[in-house]
Amino acid sequence: MSPNFKQIIDNFTGRRLAVVGDSMLDRFLWGRVDRISPEAPVPVVRLEKETTKLGGAANVAANIRALGAEVTLFGVWGADAEGLRMRELLVERGIEPQGMITDEGRPTTIKTRIIAHNQQVVRTDREQDGPVCADVIDRLVSGWQSAAGQFDGIIISDYGKGVLSRSVLEGLIKFGCREGIPVVVDPKKGNFSQYTGATSLTPNQKEAEQACATQIVDEETLSEVGGTILRRTRAEAVLVTRGEHGMALFQKEGPEHHLPTRATMVYDVTGAGDTVIAVYTTALATGADFPAAAALANYAAGIAVRELGTAEVKAAQLVELLAEQGDS
Repeated sequence: MSPNFKQIIDNFTGRRLAVVGDSMLDRFLWGRVDRISPEAPVPVVRLEKETTKLGGAANVAANIRALGAEVTLFGVWGADAEGLRMRELLVERGIEPQGMITDEGRPTTIKTRIIAHNQQVVRTDREQDGPVCADVIDRLVSGWQSAAGQFDGIIISDYGKGVLSRSVLEGLIKFGCREGIPVVVDPKKGNFSQYTGATSLTPNQKEAEQACATQIVDEETLSEVGGTILRRTRAEAVLVTRGEHGMALFQKEGPEHHLPTRATMVYDVTGAGDTVIAVYTTALATGADFPAAAALANYAAGIAVRELGTAEVKAAQLVELLAEQGDS
């Protein structure tokens, strides 16, 4: 029986999720190029406007809120103008920022992209990606523990910026297991065994290949990688995102599912993984099974890549696309 996607989307309202991880600010400098610098063989971009968006874990939270669910964000920002701007953007979207802790000793992570004629020219990153100091982590954990009982699902958004220590990961995963709520991880490079016990993981293909030291060249190697991650993490499911090749879902109990991309045009894949994990986990929090949640996330990814920069996919956009595809 085909899943009732419209019913799943309707059930987003009233769900409450926690997003824990590495939040950042995405800055976009927009302009045009009409000459090459006389100082070096590089384009001169005449800037025309500047925009800022939520990035990383904060973008995951923004996507959850756009779906109609409630969300609380837990993470770290600096005592700087970028941290204040992130707070403003969160509040504008109705995202509760009380889980964010100010770290006086490190800046808010900010990625600046210079865009000319709808093409990214260069990106600069300002960040510190070493471990966050113990005092800040203690305050983060304390805030999480005081609110933990409110949530229907947990997303761990790991961008490798130092917030998610092994002890934090273990605490979040154990809590989810004890409460019987989904804990879904967007992992980054490294040893996926640190996520052992999570309900599901959503690596992209490159991350999955690196974690297993295996290049995916066909369906056989894809299945090998998916099975390896399942065994190593003891997860119930692994959703590998594959860009223009769509997604592949591997389940501990159940068949593999290969989902072709739903993207009809691709302008920018920035933040598409944030959209995927937001929709996938929110669907799981409503009681949807893994294949239905993955399929809905695949539709959402097709919407996200149509926009330049990070995108917040709304429930109404999903409903509209499903109707267009005759799959509601």
